[in-house]
Amino acid sequence: MAQRVIVLLDRLSRLTRELQFVDGLNPAQWEALRYLATANKYSRSPTALAEYLGATKGTVSQTLIALESKGLITRCKKTCDRRQVDLCLTDAGEAMLAKDPMRTLERAAGEMASELGPQMVKGLTRLLHDLQNRHQVADFGVCQDCSLYCVNETAEGQCGSTGETIATVEKTKICVNYKTTN
Repeated sequence: MAQRVIVLLDRLSRLTRELQFVDGLNPAQWEALRYLATANKYSRSPTALAEYLGATKGTVSQTLIALESKGLITRCKKTCDRRQVDLCLTDAGEAMLAKDPMRTLERAAGEMASELGPQMVKGLTRLLHDLQNRHQVADFGVCQDCSLYCVNETAEGQCGSTGETIATVEKTKICVNYKTTN
């Protein structure tokens, strides 16, 4: 069974990669757009993007240059530390994501039997986390599922890493500070 899972994952990976050579973008550019659309305020940096993609800073730099030249992202200096850059989607970037070729796969997954979906998510999540741990790759996840996330006395979410209150809209976004709950 394990070999069959690997064959299926490899085949899906190849097919989804081919789907993403569309609208003048390549798979790395699409993935960067998707990441930026779902990353929280701590995680919209070139370094965090490189960690998430498992790519070198040089490769990510080229991806960002291409997206910026197409008007899909902007680089803004963070107000708290002017040396750091915050990557943001432009309106054109948001519009491009509305045409994301991976929506085909999303629709297919949505059409699966309701009992199968949660099992697949659980199994694929475990497989991903195990692989990341074995290869010492950064583990990304959303704030509300993080072991550092807690609810403070005012019933607001709070980050155990930064001590900051987490806005409701931020708690479902990807965070570079994420720690798995195991």
